[in-house]
Amino acid sequence: MFDDLIPTPMKLELNEQQKMIRNMVREFAEKEVAPLAAELDKKGEYPTITLEKMAKLGLLGIIIPQQYGGAGLDTISYVTVVEEISRKCASTGVITSVHNSLAAWPIMKYGSEEQKKKYLPILAKGEKIGAFAGTEPNAGSDLGAMKTTAVLKGHHYVINGDKTFITSGPKAGIIIVFAVTDKNAGTKGLSAFIIESTFKGYKVGSIFDKLGINASQTSELLFENMEVPKENLLGKEGDGFKIALSTLDGGRIGIASQAVGIAQAALDESIAYSKQREQFGKPIAKFQAIQWMIADMATRIEAARFLVYNAAYTKDKGERFSKEAAMAKLFASETAMEAVIKAVQIHGGYGYTKEYTVERLFRDAKITEIYEGTSEVQRMVISANLLG
Repeated sequence: MFDDLIPTPMKLELNEQQKMIRNMVREFAEKEVAPLAAELDKKGEYPTITLEKMAKLGLLGIIIPQQYGGAGLDTISYVTVVEEISRKCASTGVITSVHNSLAAWPIMKYGSEEQKKKYLPILAKGEKIGAFAGTEPNAGSDLGAMKTTAVLKGHHYVINGDKTFITSGPKAGIIIVFAVTDKNAGTKGLSAFIIESTFKGYKVGSIFDKLGINASQTSELLFENMEVPKENLLGKEGDGFKIALSTLDGGRIGIASQAVGIAQAALDESIAYSKQREQFGKPIAKFQAIQWMIADMATRIEAARFLVYNAAYTKDKGERFSKEAAMAKLFASETAMEAVIKAVQIHGGYGYTKEYTVERLFRDAKITEIYEGTSEVQRMVISANLLG
């Protein structure tokens, strides 16, 4: 009964343009990102010069439409960029991810034409770095617990409140901020705003001393009677919860690709080290225990990468992708942690020293299981999509 069916070929690979972008970014990361990564991490120094070079290559506007000064490329191209940058510097990788997916994308999706013309070219050119401010001291995964308020007074909203754990907080110039506009409406009372760091009443708070991704600079943002023009409301009043959730879905694809980049770097370092490190008269790569660890790492990384590609592909088709994004983020982040643990083990005592790259990878990987939704939140999202 199946004789008349013609099998449809399925290729899980990049097209020629995507391969060209990946190869270009890989070469850039080798030459421009890798040499600075360890020192930036040590000093907690923001990669300003690197970002300026990336902007000239169009990497800070990779998903922004060409009419607004961006490259106008697809999500798969975007995730290859984040992976390759993160492979050499996870801090620069997360800055790239947040700038594109959490700052530019919601303006692309929900912004008015005036907002797009005003802000997207600035982000595409890297003239200002973008950020996303949703998390508060007592409102992380629970957006309904948000306390920051926005009150309309004449032609301005007056915003008061504190945000925390904001990637690029000290350096960001354009920030997507969420606040309560109706205290009696629960999550339907949340609204989103496009904020500029030059607005009166805007202040950078404490900068966190973190375990990893130290060069990304994470801080508090404080708003004290900050006046925001009425036209900077993103979408309509009450759209904030919807905007936040859909934006985070896309952001999770970016973080998943960051995690794949970290994991791939751990594998690269492990292969190279195991070939040159000798014990008992031969390279440790000859021992089955090492071989099996490397085989397990490689297999999980490949699976994680395909989950990321699938989530990106689903997004590009215009279909609902929250489950796919959550699966990619969950599996890729846990793969990154497993890979760096094995990498340190393969390096032995040297892996526990700052002399070797795997020590930094070990510290950088953990956050991928936490930000933009913990692994527990991803499991909630996945199960909700499956169970209804």
